[in-house]
Amino acid sequence: MKQILVVFLLLLSFSDAKYLLKPSYREKTKIDKLPKNSVADMKEISQDLSFYAAQVNTFDSKIQKELDIEYNRQYFNPWTQTSAQIDADKLGWEVRFVQKEQIFTIFGKLIKQSEIQKWIENENMDAFDTQRLRAITLRRIDLKAFPTSTQYFKNPKRPGEGFPFDYNQNSAYPINMPLFVSHLSKDGKWAFVKGAYAFGWVQTKDIAFVDDAFIKEFKNGNYAMTIKDNLRLFDDNKDISLIKLGTLFPYKQKGYMFATKDENGMAKITYFKATTKGIISHKPLQFNAENVAMIAAEFQGEPYGWGECYETRDCSATTRDFFAIFGIFLERNSAEQSKDGRYSIDISKIDDIRAKKDAILKYAKPFRSMLFVPGHIVIYIGRYKDEPVILHTYWGVRQEDWSKLITARTIITTTQPGKELESTREESALIKTLKAIVIF
Repeated sequence: MKQILVVFLLLLSFSDAKYLLKPSYREKTKIDKLPKNSVADMKEISQDLSFYAAQVNTFDSKIQKELDIEYNRQYFNPWTQTSAQIDADKLGWEVRFVQKEQIFTIFGKLIKQSEIQKWIENENMDAFDTQRLRAITLRRIDLKAFPTSTQYFKNPKRPGEGFPFDYNQNSAYPINMPLFVSHLSKDGKWAFVKGAYAFGWVQTKDIAFVDDAFIKEFKNGNYAMTIKDNLRLFDDNKDISLIKLGTLFPYKQKGYMFATKDENGMAKITYFKATTKGIISHKPLQFNAENVAMIAAEFQGEPYGWGECYETRDCSATTRDFFAIFGIFLERNSAEQSKDGRYSIDISKIDDIRAKKDAILKYAKPFRSMLFVPGHIVIYIGRYKDEPVILHTYWGVRQEDWSKLITARTIITTTQPGKELESTREESALIKTLKAIVIF
């Protein structure tokens, strides 16, 4: 029997529902004005994801279920913590960064040490790990390095620096992210939190605190995820939040759950219904050719956003959200994700380009493998002729003068994007720097 697309939708009437999830779009920002150069791969190899998805081997359902159970454990882990559990070598990285580097505004003006000192004092780190509260996000929010919305950059005159590389943009969290709250900033406007895959500062207005009763109802074992990107959750006609692909929602017959905040700052369960079929699915979605092509297509062409700024994604956010719907949990950055596979194969010592490509073609599994180089991670999607092909959110190709030919979006290429250009720095070619195949 032909396998059909697995899409879950609660069969409920939403005519009288107040909260609705609808297809929508991401608002255009200056991130959309970044250069979007193309390389020959984008014209010369197939850009049809179904071509590569036809090479997929269906995931063993038992293994996928085991991975999904682990995903849920990791996702809700902040609510089980009794302390912040942040490694000492990682805690305070943001202070060490600004003490080592001069930092600048987006316009290239040096930020004074007196301003930086205000951020450090507002962190209130003497209170670290003293409040130990549990919370949840009320909308999609940015996760900051310091308790300030101020952007800061390394010297924009240096190659590869300046916009969009805001080093205060640590990551972003979707609506419904469980949080462990270490403490509040001195001004009380920010909370120092740890979620499933990162820690940093969020505005207190964007979270609500949870108690045991809320957690028991919310953590009910029935979970769905959005399978279309850039949806929106509405309260009647009021926009609550952009909803990216890979956002988790518990559900019951009454609807999909999310949190709103009462007058005391505590979370309460609220329900929404989806207005359109095929935008949200039971998790994990079956890993098959039709589904992987459908999910991967949602990322194609999305602008590159460092730390998920401006409601976009960087390379590791793309890999994390792609694998999430199939029940596979990934950490925040590429280095950590390189350790998340069921197993990995070291290809760092293979110097010959053809031999390294052959190793990828032999061992990597289409849409079930990532290829890792320090600072970048990609999804291996299959073979085109004798070339391994990848889907990745790519800032650009390193040039001989150390600048980059900026592609700044999610693209399909070989492991040698830009090889046709005389200006491309051969020693920095992706295929030469790849270190590992990470396999699920």
